[in-house]
Amino acid sequence: MKQVLTIVVKLQPTSEQVAKLDATLQAFADACNYVNEYTDSKLTNKIAIQSLVYQTIKEKFNLVANMAVRTCARVAANRKVAKHKGKPVEGFAPSSMDCDKDLFRVREQDWTVSLATIHGRERIELKAGNYQRGKLKGTNPTSAQLCRHRDGQYYLHIQVKDDTPEPKDTSKVLGIDLGRRDIAVTSLGEKWDGTGIQQVTDKFSRVRASLQKKAPKGTRATRRRCREVLKRLSGRERRYQQWLNHNISKSVVKRAVELSASIAIEDLMGIRERTNEQPRNKTERRRSNSWAFYQLRMFIEYKALGAGVRVIPISPAYTSQMCHNCLHIHPVKGKSYRSGKTFKCGHCGWHGDADFNGANNIALVGLFIL
Repeated sequence: MKQVLTIVVKLQPTSEQVAKLDATLQAFADACNYVNEYTDSKLTNKIAIQSLVYQTIKEKFNLVANMAVRTCARVAANRKVAKHKGKPVEGFAPSSMDCDKDLFRVREQDWTVSLATIHGRERIELKAGNYQRGKLKGTNPTSAQLCRHRDGQYYLHIQVKDDTPEPKDTSKVLGIDLGRRDIAVTSLGEKWDGTGIQQVTDKFSRVRASLQKKAPKGTRATRRRCREVLKRLSGRERRYQQWLNHNISKSVVKRAVELSASIAIEDLMGIRERTNEQPRNKTERRRSNSWAFYQLRMFIEYKALGAGVRVIPISPAYTSQMCHNCLHIHPVKGKSYRSGKTFKCGHCGWHGDADFNGANNIALVGLFIL
């Protein structure tokens, strides 16, 4: 089985090469905006779009043939996503360009990349670490993205196909219960506290609110300073949450490999829509909507795929009401109850951490599915 990995490698262009890369990204973005403006917005087939504007954008924006083709494909893909979300396509910024096998080529001999620009091909040095070199060695990648990140540096996002082992047959299942108070709790009792991420999100929310309130007021220097700080803080909360989810998913998959077990995880699809229908204050609504449970699940799934571990999504229905010790469900008040983080069974008397109980129920359901 193949798994597509994106290897991010930093480029080290000279000042002359930076100018050519800037011009190329600008031309690509201008061409995308032109195609989006002068073709029917309902047209989402890249071949149909290409037949209408290929020659025009190639000449108008000085693009090579493959750049013009990737331009049409980019617009078509963005229109499909916008249609799914029910929103119009926004403008294209000069921050990235799609590359196919004819627009770039990685050389392992000296770890450089031959990259096509609107001013000819350039050979640019790659700053690749041991991990990137190991993944790229012996491969012949056919797709990548040239990106200019927020720090102004250039990176190449290279897609490579990696062989993955077949999932092992096992009779063990590691259950994962997801939540906001504890981000994840396993059926073995391991847990990752969510207090830290909640404090971080609350802090950034207060800082953003304060700066946004000051930004339109005060002196010109004050307004400029507020906008600069807002720009600097932008994305920091998201990156922290992504880093945390990477660490949690890595630990979960590592534990599953050690136990030779599959992973059963809650399928919380649609929970945000359901919880938003309930009456809650503004703070609780913001905390719930910033809960990155789906990202954590995706990280676990792709790491598990590379490790040969099977992941089983489980419906969360009744997993918090059932007692994992006696398998009884007592929804009647006074029989079994959950008070805060504690669950007490009205049938067998078991009591303990509610998330631990839920994780074990998820593991039991996953065991039946195996």
